[in-house]
Amino acid sequence: MQILVFATNNPHKALEVEQILGPGFQVKTLKDIGCTEDIEETEDTLEGNALLKARYVKNKFGYDCFSEDTGLEVTALQGAPGVHTARYAGDARDPEANIQLLLENLSGQENRKARFRTIIALLRGAEILLLEGICEGYIATQKSGNGGFGYDPVFIPEGYEHTFAEMGDDLKNAISHRGKATVKLIEVLKEGRNE
Repeated sequence: MQILVFATNNPHKALEVEQILGPGFQVKTLKDIGCTEDIEETEDTLEGNALLKARYVKNKFGYDCFSEDTGLEVTALQGAPGVHTARYAGDARDPEANIQLLLENLSGQENRKARFRTIIALLRGAEILLLEGICEGYIATQKSGNGGFGYDPVFIPEGYEHTFAEMGDDLKNAISHRGKATVKLIEVLKEGRNE
């Protein structure tokens, strides 16, 4: 069993990544390693925030680890909310408020094209790797579905008619931004096993 430290306090993200990684991997969160601090995301890029969190854990706790930052980039909003995705409607990180603000800002907008972009930063020994996953799609006019988390009830991936929140975990994980970035992470980790 390969234990991976994921620099997150979000249990939904940790479970999603563990499901994608599959057997042979156990994902530990910040809470699992005794890190109770909320690592502030102060960078102005997804790459910067992912690296910041991973470096914090590596420097303070000594673990090889990975971190991710995900942004929802909406074309009609010039790429917003982007790096501010989790705090779009304020520092409370309220998913309902975030969705409400997004739908208000897109009201009457014909171009609803959007994409989710995930950056995973992996720190292993002296190695630093950045891995990207992108899922193109668009924003629905109203919420649908009870699954997933965050913006899942309003994001419809390209080629599908249902939101992430209406899909089962297996399908969502196979096509999502986080799923695509995690597949790249698996490839890197498996290469490392064979060395």
